[in-house]
Amino acid sequence: MLEAEWQRKVIGYAREKGWFVAHFTAAKSSRGRWVTPVAADGAGFPDLVLVRERVVFAELKREGGKLRAQQEVWMSKLRWAGAAHFVWEPSDWYDVKDELR
Repeated sequence: MLEAEWQRKVIGYAREKGWFVAHFTAAKSSRGRWVTPVAADGAGFPDLVLVRERVVFAELKREGGKLRAQQEVWMSKLRWAGAAHFVWEPSDWYDVKDELR
């Protein structure tokens, strides 16, 4: 499953369960590279922010995908602050469902 498909599946399920979801979409630059315009320390920010009775940050990866260094930094900072942060692959579908039910 491609990461984009995986993302649509997670967002669809989250919305079904009443979560408010934010995702910041990458755009193609004039040089043909895909970039997400961010400022300050935004590089590596999690793919999804989900809000209902609590806030959940989620990084979505295709099966076997690896975190980039900036994503690792965000994960450690969020967890240090006590935030719920997850890295989900398609094989984690039942964990996603449990977390967002």
